[in-house]
Amino acid sequence: MSKVKVAVLGSGNIGTDLMMKLERSNVLQLTTMIGIDPDSDGLRRAKEHGYEVIVTGIEGFLERPELADIVFDATSAKAHIRHAKLLREAGKMVLDLTPAAVGALIVPPVNLGEHLEADNVNLITCGGQATIPIVHAINRVCSVEYAEIVATISSESAGPGTRANIDEFTQTTARGIEVIGGAKKGKAIIILNPAEPPILMRDTVYALVEEGSMDEAAITRSIQEMVETVQSYVPGYRLRTEPIFDGNRVTVFLEVEGAGDYLPKYSGNLDIMTAAAVKVAEEFAKHHLAKQTV
Repeated sequence: MSKVKVAVLGSGNIGTDLMMKLERSNVLQLTTMIGIDPDSDGLRRAKEHGYEVIVTGIEGFLERPELADIVFDATSAKAHIRHAKLLREAGKMVLDLTPAAVGALIVPPVNLGEHLEADNVNLITCGGQATIPIVHAINRVCSVEYAEIVATISSESAGPGTRANIDEFTQTTARGIEVIGGAKKGKAIIILNPAEPPILMRDTVYALVEEGSMDEAAITRSIQEMVETVQSYVPGYRLRTEPIFDGNRVTVFLEVEGAGDYLPKYSGNLDIMTAAAVKVAEEFAKHHLAKQTV
């Protein structure tokens, strides 16, 4: 099968983990890692793995746009706003791992098929990728009036980018809960836990469904089916307990363990983002390759 050429913009933890996941892809061919710090571990590893290394940021890539058709942006929300415009003008498909939310919001098992022609898509946040599938799973059985999610991650897995984007995290995740999850009202909270040893990512989904519509058995089945779907690309994603029901309230407890590619296994919050990014890019690549053969 032909492969689609891709580049990673950002040589930090997320960009480096992406590189390692992309090496396993049957449809994506990583060609380039782009950064601004020539001494970064990501750029050093990329060079060792034989990839093109650009140390002058996005401007350096735009001098050689033929290197990739899809660009993963693993920088920051503020930086992506500038990158999005430049990459659109260059005719590149952009997969945004920051909470900038410039493009269409995507959660792979919920709405990926709706945006396969988009030129910029946004993966919301780690909390969004973990919890919005569950909100959607509940909502497809019973109308969700309100959904609140709490994402708890280890302080050790919250780097400068995560800390700089806290406001964007809460705003973009809440928007995703409503637009993609289907809740009439959404709220998101993030907690950085300093415990030693570092904890795995844990998420709580609290949903209020329409009065008189509760179907516990159907909701449980829907949630379990969704968990299995997410596990197909994030193996460490799992329920910590069976869903808890109380009147018209549903509470779901989740845990996300990373694959341990580049990041520690406790960094499930970062791993779910890179795993979802690869999943989305592979589907985009398959879609466009199929169009070329028609």
